[in-house]
Parts: sequence; structure tokens; C-alpha cells
Amino acid sequence: MEESLIDKDDYPRGDIDVYKVRSARQQIICLQNDHKTLMKEIEEGLFSLHAKEKVGQKTTEKAEDLDNFQDMSQLKPFVKIDRVDTGSPSHTAELQVGDLVIRFGTITKSNFRNIKDISELVQNSIGKPIVVEVIRDSKLLSLSLKPQSWSGRGFLGCNIVPVIQ
Repeated sequence: MEESLIDKDDYPRGDIDVYKVRSARQQIICLQNDHKTLMKEIEEGLFSLHAKEKVGQKTTEKAEDLDNFQDMSQLKPFVKIDRVDTGSPSHTAELQVGDLVIRFGTITKSNFRNIKDISELVQNSIGKPIVVEVIRDSKLLSLSLKPQSWSGRGFLGCNIVPVIQ
């Protein structure tokens, strides 16, 4: 594709069929351009599809009755939502005062030591969604919380307190 079709004296090379090589190069370039255009259309289509899906989807991914939940050992809350500021990322994620958190990203009752664990996770997840599973009104909810700067204090806009059991 890159090799010269003329010799050092600026004449067409005699060892190759210059017309066939130029024709083949032209076909390859056209196919590469078609491929780029098609890949760009696919990318735009995927972005559009995901954007439509995100708009049509609530942040609450699942709501299950706790009566139907099989493994009750996973439903041990370790922290509780004590305050949610209006307009905050927590408010946008639909967290509510009184929600009992059973999973905050990778943190569960089994690996939770103190509130600093959550603070470190939030610091490392700014701008990235964190899955938060809560118990509310005897229902298990899975919410998506995206820590970010906002007009209030902190990156979440809520107060989290340990559950004493």
C-alpha cells in the first residue's frame, strides 16, 4: 500500500502491473472508508440506544418483597440513611431517610469496619455510579448513586450512620 510505483528515474516500475496495483489500492481505500463510516454509524446507534434506555429506566432497578427473598443472611443492614439533602446526588438516586443499606458498592455487613470505608469508596468513585441496595418498606431496592460535586457539602448529600445491632 505504501510502496512507490515509480523507479528512481520517475518512470513506472517494470516489475509490477501499475494499473492493477493502483486499482487494488483504490478498492482497499474505499473499503476502509466504508468500514469507518459504518463503525461510526454503529457507535452513534449504540449511544442513542443506551441514552434511550437510560431515560426510560428508573434508578430503581428491582423491588422485591423480602418475604420472597431466599438468603436472609445477605439482608443485614450495616448503615442507615439519616438525612438526604434536596438536589443532591443522593436525592437524585432516590435515597430516602430511614433506608437501611445492605450493600454500598462493594461494601456489605461482612466487610464493613467503619464509616471511613464508605468515605474511601466514595472518594475513589467520583463521577462513577455505585450500586446501593437498601431495604425500604419491606422491599429490597437497588439504586444507582453517582458521587459528584454539587452545590452542597460532600459528594453524596446525605448523612449515613452505622446501624447498631
